[in-house]
Amino acid sequence: MGATTNIDDSDLDWAQSLANKTGSPEAAIRLLLTICAGYPIALIYRGFIRSIPIFNVHHLFFALTGSGLCYFNYGVDTYHSLVAICTSYILMHLFYKSSTYLIATNFTFHMGYLLTGYYFTESSDYDILWTMPHCVLVLRMIGFAFDVADGQKPHDKLSKDQRECALRELPTLLELLAFSYFPASFLVGPQFPFRRYRRFINREFMQYKGSVQEGMKRLTLGLIYLGIRQMGTMMLPDDYFLTDAYANQTFLRKIFYMGLWGKFSLYKYISCWLMTEGALMCLGFTYNGDALDGKPDWYGCSNVKLLHLETGTCMQHYVQSFNVNTNLWVAQYIYKRLKFLNNRTISYGGALGFLAVWHGFHSGYYMSFLLEYIVVTAEKQIEEVYIKSVIPHMGSVVKSSWYSYLKLIALKFYNIVFMGFCLTPFIFLSYERWIQVFKFVDYYGFIWLSGWLIFYFVYQYLHTDNTKKSGHSVRKDEVFSKATDLSPTVGAARYDKNSIAVDANFSQATDLSPTFQSNKKNN
Repeated sequence: MGATTNIDDSDLDWAQSLANKTGSPEAAIRLLLTICAGYPIALIYRGFIRSIPIFNVHHLFFALTGSGLCYFNYGVDTYHSLVAICTSYILMHLFYKSSTYLIATNFTFHMGYLLTGYYFTESSDYDILWTMPHCVLVLRMIGFAFDVADGQKPHDKLSKDQRECALRELPTLLELLAFSYFPASFLVGPQFPFRRYRRFINREFMQYKGSVQEGMKRLTLGLIYLGIRQMGTMMLPDDYFLTDAYANQTFLRKIFYMGLWGKFSLYKYISCWLMTEGALMCLGFTYNGDALDGKPDWYGCSNVKLLHLETGTCMQHYVQSFNVNTNLWVAQYIYKRLKFLNNRTISYGGALGFLAVWHGFHSGYYMSFLLEYIVVTAEKQIEEVYIKSVIPHMGSVVKSSWYSYLKLIALKFYNIVFMGFCLTPFIFLSYERWIQVFKFVDYYGFIWLSGWLIFYFVYQYLHTDNTKKSGHSVRKDEVFSKATDLSPTVGAARYDKNSIAVDANFSQATDLSPTFQSNKKNN
């Protein structure tokens, strides 16, 4: 499995020249150009292809344009995705009547192939190699196999989500190639089921208007976020946090800079998702039913909830609003499939563990997801203590306006600085680097969490003891069940139409129905 990308020299010259002029890596320039290519592709499709009644022409158009863009980025390494798609197609027919074998062999092959690719290509930095779109493809192929398997089950044995995605009629190889290489989505997502692609091709969305206008709004937002990200990188580059200049700052400055840098780091992903979503909207692909105002809802593939992200006051809000469709996918195909374990804590841990492994071998991924689990759990515990023990004794204070403002400021400060702490391992990846940054900030996140854990166990002991004396029972898993039911993502990933003034999704990542009604907006 090659770690290098083989691209024609003439192609390399102009791309490298553009990269040199902008001061960005060539791979990043190619990625940006590929995302932007979704817009002229949408224009060509709407103008020349959409009205053609032969569906194979549509499939061929998307398969060729998508695979061509993949080749533009990764050269002959495009063969990795072709191998994955063809293998899924073969397994689909080989184990069509054996759902368990289909799911098991398909899952094992794709995760094994991806992890092998990581093993041979991973460095100490975040690399834009063929493994980046391949990890998106892996989720698509795993979900596809689950949907094929669900299509063989009786209708009344399926959940609502499964019924909406189950495939009763198998696709052709050309259809599968078009679905897998669908332009504007194969590089960075979002995830969507094959049923959505098939309904789009069947022209079920053609009658609805306004998709192009919404798509251009998302493009504008994406460019704004990209610009902010670039300015933020100039002010606070990643390497700055490994220098003595950062280490010698005051503690408050260090944690504030870390939080601000964390926001800028998120904007890299958000800008890509917004521009990708805009291209999908322009294609007319993202129809999600009608909004409450009766107008078509075009946010069926949103991957970020901007308003929730920007106004959030805790880590759970980041989880709810970031990378929504990936979280939707994990909820539907991992978390809910582990229901047989009858333990939400284990299921949630399994879902986060899968996400960490799916990202790669770097220790930073595992530490970030572990911190997410611990912090979200701690926030639920704090909420429990606040409701049970603070509000009853400070009712008049809690209701005052000055307290509300003070609380909002404190929570927002916590939201910013702690997000930077949790994101640090995810960005720096290798243990030697992220632990060095943690050392510069005196491991404050670990100290805070440890202190809270000790306090909470004492609180629980005293509270439980008092409850027993009063004759009331207490559920042992009361708080942990709240923090481990994927509630931050499942069911909470509803789109708000007013997510930013220009809008007239991250959010991921998890449970609106995967086809249309799954990502409805709350007004």
